[in-house]
Amino acid sequence: MNDDIIVRAIGVRKRYGTNEVLSGIDLTVERGKVVVLLGASGAGKSTFLRCINRLETMDEGEIWVDGEPIGYREVDGTLHELREHALAAQRADIGMVFQRFNLFPHRTVLENVAEGPVQVKGVPRKEARQTARELLERVGLSEKVDQYPARLSGGQQQRVAIARALAMKPRVMLFDEPTSALDPELVGDVLQVMTELARDGMTMVVVTHEMSFAKEVADEVVFMDGGRIIESGSPGQVIGNPQHPRTRQFLARVSA
Repeated sequence: MNDDIIVRAIGVRKRYGTNEVLSGIDLTVERGKVVVLLGASGAGKSTFLRCINRLETMDEGEIWVDGEPIGYREVDGTLHELREHALAAQRADIGMVFQRFNLFPHRTVLENVAEGPVQVKGVPRKEARQTARELLERVGLSEKVDQYPARLSGGQQQRVAIARALAMKPRVMLFDEPTSALDPELVGDVLQVMTELARDGMTMVVVTHEMSFAKEVADEVVFMDGGRIIESGSPGQVIGNPQHPRTRQFLARVSA
């Protein structure tokens, strides 16, 4: 495996009954790069993202993260499926931020961020809480450490969710439409945190309809339709000068 490639998907297929939602996805993500997945609802973007950390199982294909086959271990060239405990350890190295924040309502902001490293990675609680404070300061929420999620705005909750994912020190961060559930005036704060992560060199795969983020932050834009990658390239290529009619149609609707 090329050390510069942190995510490699090979021939990924996923079916729900007779409906094939992923039809042979091949994709590589270089270390420290930001890849944005664009496409209409039902294009397969979120399903593919969930396959990367094995929240969805593939019917065919392979996904490798930082040289490891996700969901498997390789022994003498043969892949053996992981049991749940070992799979959970793999997932711990892949940060995931969802549309909904999924915070523990009965735990404070600080506890929400610190709990994962303690429970999953065995980090001493004092160390985990200190790291959590640093991460909450990084996402602009240092004054909210003792609040409960219900007292926060949606944008603040999503920034807590980002800090929680970062607390696990992931190799790659996956974002599944992280601003789609937010009121428009709250979107900017979340995108700013994501932009700063990109500037700091975090590897990111982002499903979003935020075209300004895709244009300004992405290293590569991938347009998906019908479970396939239709077009990919730099933002200037895919957004600025799309070649495929379906890409042009989608972008025209988004801009309208």
